[in-house]
Amino acid sequence: MKYLNTILCISLLSVVVLSCKKDSVPEPIRDVQEQTLTDDEALVNYLQTHFYNYEDFENDPGNYKIEIALDYINVDDDDKTALWDQVQTKTIFITDRENNEIPTKIYYLEAKTGTGENPTVVDSTFVTYKGYLLDGTVFDQRELPMWFNLATGVIRGFREFLPVLRSGDHTVNNDGTFEFDHYGQGVFFIPSILGYYESNLSSIPSYSPLIFSVALHKVNPADHDNDGILSRDEDPDGDGDPFNDDTDEDRNANFLDADDDNDGTPTREEYDRDGDGYPDDDDNDGIPDYLDQDSN
Repeated sequence: MKYLNTILCISLLSVVVLSCKKDSVPEPIRDVQEQTLTDDEALVNYLQTHFYNYEDFENDPGNYKIEIALDYINVDDDDKTALWDQVQTKTIFITDRENNEIPTKIYYLEAKTGTGENPTVVDSTFVTYKGYLLDGTVFDQRELPMWFNLATGVIRGFREFLPVLRSGDHTVNNDGTFEFDHYGQGVFFIPSILGYYESNLSSIPSYSPLIFSVALHKVNPADHDNDGILSRDEDPDGDGDPFNDDTDEDRNANFLDADDDNDGTPTREEYDRDGDGYPDDDDNDGIPDYLDQDSN
């Protein structure tokens, strides 16, 4: 699994970091709030002046060979609907270096709705994608599906968008190849703080807002800490974000912690000892044993 995650991290948006001259003075890291505002202005301008091939999807909804294409609205395209009038927004809060909570926006649209399930932010997903800069440069793409671990193997913006889509299904051909259909497709637009921010990469300049078109083929619920509880279910507060659940406050989210309450007994051994399919609560205090340091 470690080898697979390494491949995923390298493949998704993998680029070589440019080296600096020894005598060069690095640019101070920009203020997150100011840069986020700058990025948002650039994204809004892009969305107001570009469109996607929505007519192709509307005219042939059963055709899964259609890919999302983005283009500038020229004078001859004055009948086109701008992306700005089609996208939805999602607000993500980022903590800056001074521990300030900074709101950022993801703009996104779903071009085709899949028939399968929505992933969570901690699932593994089988996707194809294409990444763009705002000037249209394609910096990375994957035409054949590959697995991505949303919890640890992708940038924040990618992880936050994927749960919007639904997966599809597939058939196996006589030659062993696969045909995917009924899958979700979408495109999202993110500020640099949800991408690579100050990192200066060979094909992605620092502080670059990014665009991704994505097709979601399959979803695989993960168990990152191998404790017998799916990572998506290690969300005691029920807010849909397993990243902020850390019962024993050891700075490891429960879904990455094999002993969630730090009582010396692995979660796997105290979750469901009687085998009835429900978490045990030996002292009847309303707290499952695997989250309760004083369960006896």
